[in-house]
Amino acid sequence: MAPSSEAVQALQRLDEPLPDHSTAPKTVLALLDELGSPATVAMAGPRYFGFVIGGSLPVTVAANWLAGAWDQNAVFFNTSPTAAMLEAVALRWLVNLFHLPPECAGAFVTGATMANLTALAAARHAVLAAAGWDVEADGLFSAPPITVIVGAEVHASVVKALGLLGLGRNRLVRVPVDSQGRMRAGAMPPLAGPTIVCAQAGNVNTGSFDPFTEICQRAHAAGAWVHVDGAFGLWAAAAPSKADLTAGIADADSWAMDAHKWLNVPYDSGLAFVRHAEALRAAMAISAAYLATPSVSRNPSEWTPELSRRARGVEVWAALRALGKEGLADLIERTCRHARHFAQGLESAGYRVLNDVVLNQVLVSFGDAATTNRVIAELQNEGTCWCGGTVWQGETAMRISVSSWATTDADVDKSLEAMRRIAGPASHSPA
Repeated sequence: MAPSSEAVQALQRLDEPLPDHSTAPKTVLALLDELGSPATVAMAGPRYFGFVIGGSLPVTVAANWLAGAWDQNAVFFNTSPTAAMLEAVALRWLVNLFHLPPECAGAFVTGATMANLTALAAARHAVLAAAGWDVEADGLFSAPPITVIVGAEVHASVVKALGLLGLGRNRLVRVPVDSQGRMRAGAMPPLAGPTIVCAQAGNVNTGSFDPFTEICQRAHAAGAWVHVDGAFGLWAAAAPSKADLTAGIADADSWAMDAHKWLNVPYDSGLAFVRHAEALRAAMAISAAYLATPSVSRNPSEWTPELSRRARGVEVWAALRALGKEGLADLIERTCRHARHFAQGLESAGYRVLNDVVLNQVLVSFGDAATTNRVIAELQNEGTCWCGGTVWQGETAMRISVSSWATTDADVDKSLEAMRRIAGPASHSPA
């Protein structure tokens, strides 16, 4: 699963002075393959369970190649009617799949960090506009202060996005969470003035979901904006057996998610959705004489931080068109079933699973921190599968994230055998 030390060392051969003369393209490609391919990580394979990284559906790889050959700048409809149309269609399909308000506007971006930033920029615009302040024109100097409320287990990408928006990483009001990382809505402080509340769909460690109905009711009663970081968890809304986890999520005002996670399209691909289209466009659109491109159709760049941008909608459209609603639901439910299989196999061997396996995330402890870290390191070196480490509410754990379309029951069984063999007998009775 991981490259050998020899393959990594061989990459030094690429670190050379820029040649004075041209090189034949076939020679360049051969060099890339000879030195680059052995030093890659098998993230697209069926036994990569690190972080939350999907594989790439074959149809999306081919669509990515086609989009690359087209070499489209998906900035305006007039620069690429195909790219703009595929984006618009895919966004409409996704709004329907997630049961979001039909009036939502959407944006294709690089990933969840930029999706959070994009949606939160719309939130910043809206809450300050309600206070009589034009943040795009006048900036944050002398602006009414914005209170930002997050759960104690907020993902780092949300914190980064808030920092980039000038809302401060250290000014966040953190609300206590329960044993699964769900925000305790009743512990939210009184809300007043410009306020943004950031909720979470799919905790990156446990897969848990915040209580959206209660959060939205309390926030909206005070005129606050609710944003949902749903990088991978939002996809649960498209699976009948998991959709109940997202109850109340459509009551929020904005949502961020990744397509390169559970939709299994090539990197990079993220999406932002905003209920109030005018807030997103006000935060993102720019104008200049040389950019005048009147069109009756949607201009993609009016909704995103980037102007020049690749045609990410091509792969997303291809994945959705190929899978359909049933295929997408099966992909999500199948990977969740694999996660439960992992949890059952590890518990039956006597190891402690630390989370309620409600989605595709499994946290397991093999004993004390030193033992668990040893198992993680040896498993990564052994090569059958790849899992990462984490610390969950003070306890060191190995994190298993099942996100790839290619993972089979046999892959899970083979990985479990390696985990049990490397960890050795459990030092305590099964949980």
